[in-house]
Amino acid sequence: CCRDALVTSTVNCVTSFVSGFVIFTVLGYMAEMRHEDVSEVAKDTGPSLLFITYAEAIANMPAATFFAIIFFLMLLTLGLDSTFAGLEGVITGVLDEFPHVWSKRRELFVLGLTIVCFLGSLATLTFGGAYVVKLFEEYATGPAVLTVVFLEAVAVSWFYGITQFCNDVKEMLGSAPGWYWRVCWVAISPLFLLFVTCSFLSNPPELRLFDYDYPYWTTVVGYCIGTSSIIFIPLYMGYRLVVTPGTLKERILKSITPETATEIPFGDIRMNAI
Repeated sequence: CCRDALVTSTVNCVTSFVSGFVIFTVLGYMAEMRHEDVSEVAKDTGPSLLFITYAEAIANMPAATFFAIIFFLMLLTLGLDSTFAGLEGVITGVLDEFPHVWSKRRELFVLGLTIVCFLGSLATLTFGGAYVVKLFEEYATGPAVLTVVFLEAVAVSWFYGITQFCNDVKEMLGSAPGWYWRVCWVAISPLFLLFVTCSFLSNPPELRLFDYDYPYWTTVVGYCIGTSSIIFIPLYMGYRLVVTPGTLKERILKSITPETATEIPFGDIRMNAI
């Protein structure tokens, strides 16, 4: 597992580094063709960079048809891969939490989830779809993902306990993580994620696409979109606090205390429970 993690991280970093040569090579070529500075060509971001600048560069290459097919096929596979990963996270979480309800109805749940996602994505297929995608890109991905990762780091390192987590890692890998990893998980990573999230919230980006300046109210819509993906975290926290028996203090303490093996109902195995 440790070797696979190191190999995956290394390949990811090297791929990002090498892709930079491709990106700036194309930008330099397009700047030469347009007789403009690279800074002017680089102003095209998002869909315009992808579907206009790169498409124009590919059209001027030898065997343009072949490279165009390969390029857009790559975009299709990247989108499908991201969709599979995102949906599988939702599917696994719901099935692990409600195994007696959905274990024999997995296909129906997956079908219903894909229908909801399809209906939600119809807005991106309209004439103004590019502007909707830009809104999602700025508000629905970055800050929401950072918030979820911050809460995960806090839940595992602070509530589950870094010592218990390291013991679990030692049981799986044969050796416990060193002090560097423990300090990163407990302090550095949560503080850095919190700083980045607060920086975004205090200075939201000004949306602009195709010489169109988004109105102010789209910022409110963007915050609503970003909040919609994480709102169930505090809602579920409140739900567990209400249904847990005992006084308020006892319910809070029990809600932030990890379940032991004897507390998990027989037959209800939660593979990823903390």
